[in-house]
Amino acid sequence: MKSGLLWLILLLLTVLNPALAQDTITTTGQKPLIYKFNIKENIAPAVWRQTQQAFEEADSLDADVILIHMNTYGGTVLDADSIRTKILNSTRPVYVFIDNNAASAGALISVACDSIFMRKGASIGAATVVNQTGEKMPDKYQSYMRSIMRATAESHGGDTIISGQDTTFQWFRDPKIAEAMVDESIYIPGVIDTGKILTFTPSEAMKYGFCEGIAENVPEVLEQIGYEDYELVEYKPTALEKLIGFLVNPMVSGLLIMAILGGIYFEMQTPGIGFPLIIAIAAAFAYFAPLYLEGLAANWEIMLFIVGLILIAVEIFVLPGFGIAGLLGITLSFTGLVLSLLDNINFNFEGVHPEKILSALTTVIVALFGGFLLSLVLSKRLFTANSGAFKNLSLHSTQEKEEGFVGVDTSYKYLVGHKGVAYTVLRPSGKVKIEGKIYDAVAGLGMIDRGDEVIVIKAEAAQLYVEKA
Repeated sequence: MKSGLLWLILLLLTVLNPALAQDTITTTGQKPLIYKFNIKENIAPAVWRQTQQAFEEADSLDADVILIHMNTYGGTVLDADSIRTKILNSTRPVYVFIDNNAASAGALISVACDSIFMRKGASIGAATVVNQTGEKMPDKYQSYMRSIMRATAESHGGDTIISGQDTTFQWFRDPKIAEAMVDESIYIPGVIDTGKILTFTPSEAMKYGFCEGIAENVPEVLEQIGYEDYELVEYKPTALEKLIGFLVNPMVSGLLIMAILGGIYFEMQTPGIGFPLIIAIAAAFAYFAPLYLEGLAANWEIMLFIVGLILIAVEIFVLPGFGIAGLLGITLSFTGLVLSLLDNINFNFEGVHPEKILSALTTVIVALFGGFLLSLVLSKRLFTANSGAFKNLSLHSTQEKEEGFVGVDTSYKYLVGHKGVAYTVLRPSGKVKIEGKIYDAVAGLGMIDRGDEVIVIKAEAAQLYVEKA
C-alpha cells in the first residue's frame, strides 16, 4: 500500500512539475564529486592562472573535494605563494597526490593542502630559492620563503598537550620542519643536521606529519580519503590557454617579430593600403598579449616599444633625414622587445641569468635581421610589375620629363614680374599679397618689412622669390 502511494506521489510530481521530480530523483542518487587538477610543470604565471580557473569551476560544480595531482620541480615563488593562498582560503577540502616530485615551490603548495598523499619513490622538500641555473639566491629571498613555509605549516593548527605541570603545543605539521626545507642552518635532532636542506621520502614524511598516506594512483588516494563510489571531473586547459602556450614559444615569438617588421616595411612601400599595417598590429598584439598574461611583459615594457615606433614614424614622416629621434626610436623598440622576454622586475635583473638575457637578445636580433631580409625578398616577388601577387598595389610606370611630366607646380611662373606688398615680415621667408591672393615667398636680398612694395623676380619649385620694388 505504501509502495503504491509513493509511486502515485512521484507520478503527480512528474505531471505537475517534471523538473522538480527530476531534481528529487537526481539528488537522492547523487555521487560525491571529486575535482582533479594537474600541476605537472614548473610553477609559473600560467599555472597560477589555471589554478584560478580550476577552483572557479570546482565551485560552480559544487565539488566535494579538490584533488591536485602534482609532479613539479618548483618554479616562481610569487606564483606558488598565490596558489598556496588560494588553497588556504578554499571553502572545500583540498588534497594533493605527489606522483613523483614536490620540490621547492611544489613543496610550499603541498604543505598548504589539507592532506598530502605520496607515491612510493616520491619526495617533498628542497624549497631553497634558487635562480634559473640552480644557484642559491641572496638571504632576503630565503627569509621570505622561510616565513611563508613556516606560516603555511602553522595554518593547519595543532594540539595542546598537558603532561604533569608542563603544557606544550604540538603542531600537526611542525613549522620548524617546514623551515628546514628552506634553510640548511636549521638543526632538528633526529630529523636533519645543519648544512643540509631537508627533503622527505614518503615514509619520512608520514613519520613527521607531512604525509597522510602512501598510494600508487588517484583511485587509491580517494579510497584512503573515504570515497569509493564517486564522480571524477578533471580540469582541461581551454583553447585560449593552449594558444598562449604556443605563442610564448621562442620560435613563434621570433616569427611574430618578423611579421611586425615586415608589416611596417610593406606599409611604407604601399602607403594608403592599410593591410600590411593591420598585419603588423596583429603580430604585435599576438607577441605582447601572451607575454603580458604570463607576467613577463610589463606595461612599461610594452610602452617602450610603442613609443619607439612613434619616434621612428616621426623621424620618417615629419623630420628630415635620420637623426636622434630615429635612433632613439629603434633603441626603445628593440629594448621593449627584449625586456618583454625576461622575467625581470623593472630594471632589476638580479634573478635573471645571463643565459636568459642572451637568449632574448638572440631571438630579437635574429628575428629583426631575418624579417628585414624576408621583407626585401618578398617585396620583389609580391610587387613586381609582371608576376607579383600584389602587382596592382604599386606603381610601375615612369613619368618622363620629355612626355610633359614635371615634379612641381609651374603655375607660379606667370607671377614673375608682378608687383605686390609684403603681407608679413620676410626674414627672409614670409608671405606676400599679389592681386588679392596671399603666397609664400622668400626675400631675394636682405629683409623686407611688412607693407613694403615687392616685385616677383623668379618662381622655382612652387616658391616665389621677391625683392623690394
